[in-house]
Amino acid sequence: MTVTIGRRELLIALGGTVAAWPLAARAQQPTMPVVGFLNSTSPSAWKPYVDAFRQGLNEAGYVEGRTVSIEYRWAEGRYKNLPLLAAELVRRKVALIVATGGSATALAATAATKTIPIVFSSGVDPVEAGLVASLNRPGGNATGVNLFVGQMEGKRLGLLRELVPTATLIAVLLNPNNPPAATQLKNVQEAARALDQQIHILHASSEAELEAAFATVRQVGAGALLVGADAFFNSRRTYIIALAARHGIPAIYEQREFAVAGGLMSHGTNVSDGYRQVGIYAARILKGEKPADLPVMQSTKFEFVINLTSAKALGIVVPPMLSARADEVIE
Repeated sequence: MTVTIGRRELLIALGGTVAAWPLAARAQQPTMPVVGFLNSTSPSAWKPYVDAFRQGLNEAGYVEGRTVSIEYRWAEGRYKNLPLLAAELVRRKVALIVATGGSATALAATAATKTIPIVFSSGVDPVEAGLVASLNRPGGNATGVNLFVGQMEGKRLGLLRELVPTATLIAVLLNPNNPPAATQLKNVQEAARALDQQIHILHASSEAELEAAFATVRQVGAGALLVGADAFFNSRRTYIIALAARHGIPAIYEQREFAVAGGLMSHGTNVSDGYRQVGIYAARILKGEKPADLPVMQSTKFEFVINLTSAKALGIVVPPMLSARADEVIE
């Protein structure tokens, strides 16, 4: 059977088809993936690392606001808020959760979902923390980067003793609410025994407790202070540096940013490089790879930074041999 259509009917039909094209094109455009970024600290303290994370995404073709959307959740150093924030991201049905700022964040994310892929950064052994089955074959819905920050307290103690050899007693500040605190304590106690160095352990998980801890350092006669790796401490970086300066206490920290901001000395992983690696892994998962098949990466870049201006203000002469070993000397 032949059907004849007139010119008028043809124009009407074509007009309807053309009008439908934009709608059809929009319907066929892929939906922009949404990444949930969960962190235990604050946006201001973590800006350099968020920038590094975005760089890792960019290297794989994902640009925030153009090809990927990122929803941020910040605990502001309050570990107890992490499970609630993780649950928010799960309800949001994000494509991926990036859990950063310590193992507490990763633990909150893995407890919140067993299906949404997770890329974490961890300062302690991810296997010991229960985040993955093994480093080479994570096995579940999570993989990430081990930054080693909580496993280097012993090294930091040794460097502090080299800088302040007259300190017969060194104070060590830890956050008892930080899940790796027990591991950190064991690490620093073993190092103290090996160095035959007396230490005094202090705890703080709030600004008021930080104030009291620094006062105690002077009361017990400690000649120096080791500030343990901790997200809450990192989020109060400026405040802690000011307390150390006010009390005239030589201190060593985990992150380069402490030394840059006026702290005496830092030693630890190049955290920015670790976050760039987190971004790269996030991109690979967005492209279809499975966390279970991606080995946990181990950070290999470490930084030792000395601030000579801060040393001078404290009346400390930095030994030339120690300065020579530093990756960066701030003058």
